[in-house]
Amino acid sequence: MPHRHLWQDDHEDLWQILNVSDSRTLLITGASSGIGAATARQAAAQNFNLVLAARSTEKLDKLANELGADNVRTFACDVTDYAAQEKLVANAVEAFGRLDAVFANAGCGGEPGGFSGAPVESWQRIVNTNILGVAYTLRASLAELKKTKGHVIITGSIAGRKVLGGSMYSVSKWAVSAIGYNLREEMKGTGVRVTLIEPGMVDTPFFDDPKPDALRPDDVARTVLFALTQPPSVDIGELVVLPTPPVEE
Repeated sequence: MPHRHLWQDDHEDLWQILNVSDSRTLLITGASSGIGAATARQAAAQNFNLVLAARSTEKLDKLANELGADNVRTFACDVTDYAAQEKLVANAVEAFGRLDAVFANAGCGGEPGGFSGAPVESWQRIVNTNILGVAYTLRASLAELKKTKGHVIITGSIAGRKVLGGSMYSVSKWAVSAIGYNLREEMKGTGVRVTLIEPGMVDTPFFDDPKPDALRPDDVARTVLFALTQPPSVDIGELVVLPTPPVEE
């Protein structure tokens, strides 16, 4: 924690910004790898209490051991199960006494074939995880976030701003964008802020092959922490984050 100086008596707002994450509790879904894990590492470095959730706790426990902090809790949670998300939020509040921010980050990809040939089971998984999973996270957590005038961060995608032929994944991210816009309207006057993070391609386990020209999970995590560490008077509505195009030789 930074040391106080006399000049800070006249700059209390700046002092609050420097210490904005002290004792704040952040819940992250899809926290076991990729963007979620990178965000957990960066948030831990800024003194957040962390509640990390994913379907399996094996990777989560490894991450918690890496962070080596007493202010980290891990929980198994399938975001497509609303009762499980209710329990997750209750566990977070029980562990740390309050919930200040939720990063609705869990998601999944689709399978090739488009609307002509992709297996319908893949569509069901996408809708249940990417759309209903996000909505369930909000429904389970908003009562607590209203108490703290907290913050909702949602992982959207550039695929939710452009048309991709035959992509149910893109459709789901358009829906996620709509969730963000509609939630922001609903939360007006409550003090709860809503930020939609819309990255381009990110080199994560989401893909089978490495993507050398893509963003890295840390790149996106920095945007999440940027939004979370703004003073209460600043509401970052959307952040579109794209990889810099390769230099043409």
